Amino acid sequence: MTSSFNVHDASGYEQLMGRWSRRLAPFFIDFAGLADGEKVVDVGCGTGSLTFALAESADLAEIAAIDYSPVFVEAAKRRNDDQRITIRQADACAMPFEDGTFDRALALLVLHFVPEAGRAVAEMRRVVRPGGVVAAAVWDHFGGMPGMRMMVDTVAALSEGGRQLRERYCWQPMMQPGEMKHAFVAQGLTGVVETELVIRMDYQSFDDYWAPIAAGEGPLGKYVATLDPAERARVDAAVRDAYQAGRPDGPRSFANIAWACRGAVV
Repeated sequence: MTSSFNVHDASGYEQLMGRWSRRLAPFFIDFAGLADGEKVVDVGCGTGSLTFALAESADLAEIAAIDYSPVFVEAAKRRNDDQRITIRQADACAMPFEDGTFDRALALLVLHFVPEAGRAVAEMRRVVRPGGVVAAAVWDHFGGMPGMRMMVDTVAALSEGGRQLRERYCWQPMMQPGEMKHAFVAQGLTGVVETELVIRMDYQSFDDYWAPIAAGEGPLGKYVATLDPAERARVDAAVRDAYQAGRPDGPRSFANIAWACRGAVV
């Protein structure tokens, strides 16, 4: 499996998205459910936003965390001091676990970056015991991420490359209403429920918003890294203007929606 998420540096990812996935994690855990004594796998753990929230939420027997990126795996390992948690590099579409190993398989902000997202759902179902739960959440890039749409709509107005970025960004897997639910049902999960989870992303300044993207992190940063100096300066100025919206630089807050889905293994 490959991943469409671009990562260079764990600290850059933390500023881009890690701080927001930590904010989202408790809401996702409440939706997915959790009980003392369970064994849980965190699929696509990143730097550990969900992994460590799980450890704080219940007296779990085991938390197995996997990620495709060695950068994320090493960063999460450095943070870990909990003996219940194991972190390893692995493929969400071919997990190194026996059938029915876990009580729950959870994936927070991962499936939309997996080209074969349906196959990842099938793997999550495979490693969960009968009666256990599979749950996932992904951002709604098209209609629920106004801060990021601000950037992609701005660059789309500037160039054909920007328009192509917007198309890729808005139509990633599992992001449309009902899409994850359909995938869960297609993989044989029962009692499937889909809902929305909402948090706010609060930035202190344009630089707080733009720095990780400007450094090349994530799919938007990957695009910025391809620009020549003149186009880069044009994009920087245009996105700054969109962020400031005619007012002095300073704090800005954006409401953001994630689709969440859960189902039971038969």
